Amino acid sequence: MRLAIALSHQNVEQDLGGPFGAVIVKDGKIIAQSANTVTTTNDPTAHAEVATIRLACANLNTFNLEGCVIYTSCEPCPMCLGAIYWGRLDKMYYGNTKKDAANIGFDDAFIYQELDLTPENRKLKSEQILADEAIKAFNLWEKSEKRIDY
Repeated sequence: MRLAIALSHQNVEQDLGGPFGAVIVKDGKIIAQSANTVTTTNDPTAHAEVATIRLACANLNTFNLEGCVIYTSCEPCPMCLGAIYWGRLDKMYYGNTKKDAANIGFDDAFIYQELDLTPENRKLKSEQILADEAIKAFNLWEKSEKRIDY
C-alpha cells in the first residue's frame, strides 16, 4: 500500500497525472505497478488500477489474475472496480475513499446513479439498433468449440 501511495504522490509531484497509484502482488511479489496516466497518454481509461491490471496480465501472460491482490491508493471508480472484478483478483486494499476523491473533484457518484437507470433514461442517449444482426456473433460464440470462457 505504501508503494501505491508513493506512486500517487510522485504522479502529482512530477505533473504526470492524477493522485492515484496501484500495485498488484502475487505470492508476496510485486507483479505490476502504475500511476494514473490519463492526461499524459490522452486515454480516459488509463486509471492507475486499469493500467496496473494491464501490466500484470502482460507480465503473467494471462487475463485471469486469480491469486493476486491489488493495493490502490483510492477506492476505485466504477470502471476500475469493474476491471478488478473482471480480472478476478482475490482481494483489494485501498487508502482514500470515493468520498475523499469527490472532495477534490473526482466525483463518480453520477456514474453509479446512471447505472441504476434504464438506457433510455441515462444522460448518455442510447438506442438499440441492428439487434438481429448483432446477436449472430453471440450465437457463434455459444456454439464455438474454440472459445475460451472468461
